[in-house]
Amino acid sequence: MDKTLCRVGIIGAGHIAEKAARTLTAMDDMTPLAIGSRSEEKARGFAGRFGIPRAYGSYDALLTDPDIDLVYIATPHSHHFDVTRRALLQGKPCLVEKAFMANAAQTREILDLSAQRGVFVGEAIWTRYMPVVGMIRNLLAQGRIGTLRSITAALSYSIAWKERVIRPELCGGALLDLGVYLLNFVRSCTDSPIVKVSSECIRFDTGVDKSEVITLTLADGTLAALSCSADCAGVNTGVLAGTEGCIEVDNVNNPSLLRIFRIGGILEEEIPVPERITGFEYEFRACRDAIAAGARELAQMPHAEILAMMELMDGLRRAWGVRFPMDETD
Repeated sequence: MDKTLCRVGIIGAGHIAEKAARTLTAMDDMTPLAIGSRSEEKARGFAGRFGIPRAYGSYDALLTDPDIDLVYIATPHSHHFDVTRRALLQGKPCLVEKAFMANAAQTREILDLSAQRGVFVGEAIWTRYMPVVGMIRNLLAQGRIGTLRSITAALSYSIAWKERVIRPELCGGALLDLGVYLLNFVRSCTDSPIVKVSSECIRFDTGVDKSEVITLTLADGTLAALSCSADCAGVNTGVLAGTEGCIEVDNVNNPSLLRIFRIGGILEEEIPVPERITGFEYEFRACRDAIAAGARELAQMPHAEILAMMELMDGLRRAWGVRFPMDETD
């Protein structure tokens, strides 16, 4: 294995960064080389827990480390823009946690900078890189459920107590934290363009979205009905319904099993998803391979798709009256 594009520097030392560190330390073809935090004490503690060789008490110190091949940005959405911009200006390839940026304006600026500098940048919407995406698409292409007509999916967690979820200055709300998975679930399963969007939303007292239902009408006549909430616990399943049956995905946020049903609810087959470390390994390997090939973007989540998702979420937030401090004035 080529070891020259395998060394990852992690920005941020929260829960998602810990999951990334656990993943990278368990991989035999990539490694976490450094952790960067705004606190040197926190960085050293993080590095000690995961056996990471280098700990930096500032983001800029990590970004100037010449041995880092890929920077993984695991800060809250609200802090993605500045550090990603600084990384690209340093010539550092970046994998940025979902949601990619706070809004489409920030996204355009980062993607433009990537093009100008010729530096790789991708979005870590981890479900887009999992083998299950190809499995679902193959089942649909084989006609196992006939012609796709409907997609339903739900994703809810009782996380309203978290500051990052309820504070507008942290780009809080259910949409950028949970709804983004549902929108990407639809786009993972079909390339048919979205031609109409409708929705309803309930907001927290802080002004950000608490719960929402979103309906997408696709050009091929498929209708997607999505619901998410940051204020309740749900089953988080997805169903792709066709003219001859349906595919049930046990968890749209972290799939482990596909079940194919024929008309009448007859179970035809259960297909387990391949075993994995955490699932993050697929996005890391996709980045490594793209960088090695000289690409600036990922085939699984190209820049045009990143921007389209951010524009879609901007439109939904405008319709609900949900604004962040960094949003442009309409």
